[in-house]
Amino acid sequence: MDIGHIGYFRKLLKLLAKFKRTEHTFMIVVAIIIGIIGGYGAIVFRYLIKLFESIFFSSWHVNITYIESLPWYVKLIVPAVGGLIVGPIIYFFAREAKGHGVPEVMEAIILKGGVIRPRVVLAKIIASAVSIGTGGSVGREGPIVQIGSAAGSSLGQIIRVRGSQLRTLVACGAAAGIAGTFNAPLAGSIFALEILLGDFAIRQFSPIVIASVTSTVISRYYLGNYPAFIVPKYELVSIYEFIPYTILGILSAIVALSFTNIVYKAEDIFEAIPIPEWIKPAIGGLIIGGIGIFFPHIFGVGYETMDLALASKLSWSFLLLLVFLKIAATSITIGSGGSGGIFAPSLFLGASLGGFVGTVTNIVAPGLSATPGAYALVGMGAVAAATMHAPITSILILFELTNDYRIILPLMVAIILSVVIKMQWKKESIYTLKLVRRGLKLKKEYEPNVLSQLKIGEIMKNDFIKVYANTPFKELVKLTKETFHLNYFVVDEDDSLLGILSPYKLRKLDAEQNAGSNQLTAKDLIVKDKIFFTPEDTLDLVGLILNDLILDEIPIVENEKTKIVVGYISKTQVIYAFNREMIKKDMLRSVSGYLGSTNKFKQIQMMDGQILCEVEVPGKYVNKTLSQIDLRHKYGIEVILIKQQYDEKTNETDKVFVPHPEYKFSYGDRLLIVGGEEEVNTFNS
Repeated sequence: MDIGHIGYFRKLLKLLAKFKRTEHTFMIVVAIIIGIIGGYGAIVFRYLIKLFESIFFSSWHVNITYIESLPWYVKLIVPAVGGLIVGPIIYFFAREAKGHGVPEVMEAIILKGGVIRPRVVLAKIIASAVSIGTGGSVGREGPIVQIGSAAGSSLGQIIRVRGSQLRTLVACGAAAGIAGTFNAPLAGSIFALEILLGDFAIRQFSPIVIASVTSTVISRYYLGNYPAFIVPKYELVSIYEFIPYTILGILSAIVALSFTNIVYKAEDIFEAIPIPEWIKPAIGGLIIGGIGIFFPHIFGVGYETMDLALASKLSWSFLLLLVFLKIAATSITIGSGGSGGIFAPSLFLGASLGGFVGTVTNIVAPGLSATPGAYALVGMGAVAAATMHAPITSILILFELTNDYRIILPLMVAIILSVVIKMQWKKESIYTLKLVRRGLKLKKEYEPNVLSQLKIGEIMKNDFIKVYANTPFKELVKLTKETFHLNYFVVDEDDSLLGILSPYKLRKLDAEQNAGSNQLTAKDLIVKDKIFFTPEDTLDLVGLILNDLILDEIPIVENEKTKIVVGYISKTQVIYAFNREMIKKDMLRSVSGYLGSTNKFKQIQMMDGQILCEVEVPGKYVNKTLSQIDLRHKYGIEVILIKQQYDEKTNETDKVFVPHPEYKFSYGDRLLIVGGEEEVNTFNS
């Protein structure tokens, strides 16, 4: 890009800043820019792969036949050299570039408000191009998703958009990358919505589609209007074919599950090797090279092998072998620290598996089934869908590739069946599993009990009454007249808890004037034993005990081993804590209810003329502290509560807390504020 183009780009950014208030128009224009960046990014990435292939394999036309003709030591050494280059780039420049990329984008959208470091664009495009260009058994779709997303995030941060807008721009970049790579604008859009955002709201759909279409137009201008694969025409020959297609769906779930498990098992194995992290990709590359000496089909993205499977040119035995080899090769490449996607490998596995099922079906019932290529095509969609948990994306991308409705019925049956079975075995996709393994919680399957979020140690009291086991009855009766506790805690000579004693029972026995009572000790009068908690237990456990037992105070012990009493908790404390948390949550819910589904700014009028409202932190205040912004003096508004999207220290999502002056705002933070209407509107503009 020359100086003149840079000048035009700067002028465009200034123009965008002027009409940011017209949100819809603004987002469409920015989406077009991201689509242009994504389209060119896909083209540059593709040519970079070819460049590194030509450098390391000495040809601009690297294919399976050419690699087979190379000396064995070239096939062995080149992937290892690629690993030696990729390792330092990722380790020292951008760790996010490691692996398949999509989980990092999901993490940025869900937990970081859409923030991706700009350097990820450069690191990912070089690391992945080198990894694929030197024979790494990975795809180019995952990297281009991360590259496009990072570009969208960087642009959004430059023009200082809000967190919700930034997340949409990240998805725009991902959609543009997929669309430009596959020449499939609809599939690119649905990929971003189904996998990354999980939301089909119209305010997000429009700019994502625009970015996807723009990228496709650019891709077609430079590369032509050609599909990603050479796909012959297929059709459903017989209704009996649904039997092998059903079997294919079940097998696809098994392959997807195996692929997911082995990828992360490989990561664990390489993680345990006691050598520097940046050297491990070279070891993985050496292993890949060893496999490639005998089976060069596993090198790189594998589109050529998929085309052979779709054209029914491979034997059933070789197709079955490729399933195992590709799982191993991709797992080693990613597990060792290489950079590349898993989307193309999942398509490769599906084509090989489907081709195998189709070939066997043709042998068993040659007159009642389509060619093996039809099964290869359906298998591509089924394995990819089960691996990513993305049935809509997989159906649409295969439909766009074939441009033929006749294969859609078996495609839908196999895809839905594979996804349902795979999700029964493992709820997480290959993308979300990476984040779950890091301890990140991305989905809220239910609204947790507020008491489960509070530990006993936070509210317990320590003014308890303890009595030793040998304390006589008369002293206990005297104690009931001098204190007002609802329960006493009986301990042994080591202060270890034995049980709970009820003052009510003591008074009752004293009133009965039973002569035998005077012979009793505290140990004899225990009403409940083995009932206690520790400070680390949560209040929901206390609530269950209090419901089942007629106890007003429960002892808290230091730990379960010593049982030394350190405090107690009462029914009143639990009720108070519950009410306090519910009031805090209800306040936010009631205010959030005034925010419409379109996320437009709305407010609640208060009696004193001020307004109460929840707003997202404007982009211009991101990375600034409350004390730096000084909202009280600058705008005359007060921040009541802050809802933090994600707290990296506690691994907590949607954390609500009272503001403190040195809190630094992040994308996605929301504020509950009070102030005059004019001042609030000025702050929110």
